[in-house]
Amino acid sequence: SKVNVLVVEDESIVSKDIQHSLKKLGYNVVGASATGEKAIELAGSEQPDIVLMDIMLKGDMNGIEAAEVIKSKYSIPVIFLTAYADESTLSKAKITQPYGYILKPFKEIDLHTTIEMAIYKHGKELEVVKERE
Repeated sequence: SKVNVLVVEDESIVSKDIQHSLKKLGYNVVGASATGEKAIELAGSEQPDIVLMDIMLKGDMNGIEAAEVIKSKYSIPVIFLTAYADESTLSKAKITQPYGYILKPFKEIDLHTTIEMAIYKHGKELEVVKERE
């Protein structure tokens, strides 16, 4: 079955570009959002396998804050896809323990490898949780 991806990106051209790349790579795009608030809502309603999250978003909430909520509420892995690689952004993003950090402009191969690694890692972590129960 296809991997379901939620795209969180506030620039519509970039968002469409990401969605196009994902579809080309064989992923299923279950939703797209320009704000952190809407991203959290969609994560709950669509239950994607993974979230691709820009850090700078429209609205009051940035991608790091949205990722934190999605992680704690729904345990859905988040990959940051951003143009920012400065130390202060990185140190804030690290705290949310993202499953990947892709820099823009991205290459399709980066999307593919990062998503595959993240899905695998998340699956393994779920197995460990089950074994402990």
